[in-house]
Amino acid sequence: MRRKRTDEEIARDRRRRNVTRLSCGAAVLVAVGAAGWLGYEGVQAKSSLEKARDFATQSKDALLSGDPEAATRAAADADRHAQRAQAAAHSVPWRIAAAVPWLGTPFESTAQMTDIVTGLTSDVLQPVVDAGAALSPSRLLLDGARIDFGALGDAAPVLETTSAAMTDLDAQAQAQAVDHTYIGAIDRARIQLQEQTAELSGLLENTALAARIAPAMLGGDGPRSYFMGFQTNAEARGTGGLMGGFAVVRAEDGAVRVDDVASNRELRLDYAPVDLGPDFARLYGPSRPTQDFRNSNVSSHFPYAARIWQSIWQQESGETVDGVIATDPVALSYVLDVVGAVTMPDGEKITAENVVELTGSRAYARFGDDQKARKEYLETIARKVVQKLTGNIDRPRALLEALGRAAGEGRLAVWSSHAGEQDVLATTALGHSVPEDPAPYAGIVVNNLGGNKLDYFLEREIDYTAGSCDGHTRTSTVTVRLANNLPSGEHTAYVAGMFDNPMGAPVGTNLTDVSLLATQGARLDKVTVDGRTAFALTGKELGHPVFGVQLPVPQGSTVEIVYELTEPVVAGAARVPVQPLIDDPMVSVSVPDCA
Repeated sequence: MRRKRTDEEIARDRRRRNVTRLSCGAAVLVAVGAAGWLGYEGVQAKSSLEKARDFATQSKDALLSGDPEAATRAAADADRHAQRAQAAAHSVPWRIAAAVPWLGTPFESTAQMTDIVTGLTSDVLQPVVDAGAALSPSRLLLDGARIDFGALGDAAPVLETTSAAMTDLDAQAQAQAVDHTYIGAIDRARIQLQEQTAELSGLLENTALAARIAPAMLGGDGPRSYFMGFQTNAEARGTGGLMGGFAVVRAEDGAVRVDDVASNRELRLDYAPVDLGPDFARLYGPSRPTQDFRNSNVSSHFPYAARIWQSIWQQESGETVDGVIATDPVALSYVLDVVGAVTMPDGEKITAENVVELTGSRAYARFGDDQKARKEYLETIARKVVQKLTGNIDRPRALLEALGRAAGEGRLAVWSSHAGEQDVLATTALGHSVPEDPAPYAGIVVNNLGGNKLDYFLEREIDYTAGSCDGHTRTSTVTVRLANNLPSGEHTAYVAGMFDNPMGAPVGTNLTDVSLLATQGARLDKVTVDGRTAFALTGKELGHPVFGVQLPVPQGSTVEIVYELTEPVVAGAARVPVQPLIDDPMVSVSVPDCA
């Protein structure tokens, strides 16, 4: 028989239950409060991150548009919102949530992002705004296309410091410092942050490099002179195309002028040679590139062509230029898109839309075998564009973007005879140099062997694949497809014939040399042309093995060349540089980065 509970026991149990209820209620209230606090901080962090990103973009755009006052205001707003986001992402509930294994990943990732954004706004954006004149094209380019390198030089120390800070922040954003997350919105923010920091890093790095070398190169320490070669990429050469014309550029105290443009008819075919080393001599010697201007740029390494052109001009004029520049009709089209059309003496308009076709194709049909008249026509086009380019520039930012696009595509290349300047140029797209490091590499170089203009109709596809990172070596394959899209109909011998035709190929056949500059240490196992084993000429250039195949590409046909290789397993992302011809080739890369 159960003992009857006393009133005191009943009261004690009731008090215990009330305490439990109160404790549970308090715990629930705490949990709800913490969740609410965490949610509030999350909203604050997300909103502030987005505002910081938007203000940072506004500040950068204002700098480039020449409005430093607006850039300063936007930079201050970006920094304020970045610090708010950082405070929210480092609050107590946020730190607790971030400590939870796996589930806390997005919280930790967001905290990392706020740290990077705060560094971006405080260590990079605001100091750059203080030196904003150096980044403003409207201030950098003065009347008559004169460069205000005084402002650029003054900003150089700040740009160097901020560029280094930006590189570090970019590395944090790209590497493990900002982890992948399982929440889509946070992961998208992470990707946007990485893209934004990478873009700004590139901008700062290029501007810092310009601040370091531009003043001297533009005549700040005394007059400078540069040989400029105009490449005709309807007849392929390693750096783009045959040198069809040239000019001499003069720079003094930031002002640039161009001496009268001349055609390659002014040049001889037998100059005193230049010693570019035994590998160069063995690989290219039979075509006499250091003596015959027509083959002076068969190598894709622009500094080789530059030294040859410098030597040619010295032998022609007695003047030793300080550097060499190369460009092509596609780059001219980018410039004309900014500065506007030029008018020929007969009233014909040369525009961004027609300059490539006119100079690369129609001029040959228009003038037939009258080479003198055609070259004078092309000289006049080049002269008119140069005159416009060295006049007053209404859209300086757009012009710099056009020149940057041309440089990125290899259509604008620069070499300096001054070692310190060249060391800097070699690290940029302007240097158009073959890298001398061991990272995976597949450089496909086309050289026209027929002396015609059929490369205007050439289309390329390039595919580079390689095996896994296991072991010390792996197999790799480089596949090249060349299509000769010369339309049917009548064509002049100068366009579709051959200067030399050892194969007896019909008119319209593109006789070409296709070379592969492979990864350092790679071995060629087999090369085929349309599935049939072919013979490869071998050599070496700047540490890269070179494998060349000479073949005809018939009119209306596509030829496939397959290089089968064994290459060393090395760290680094694979690179497939694109030779600047008329077409925009399809390039695919499937090569693991063996970091």
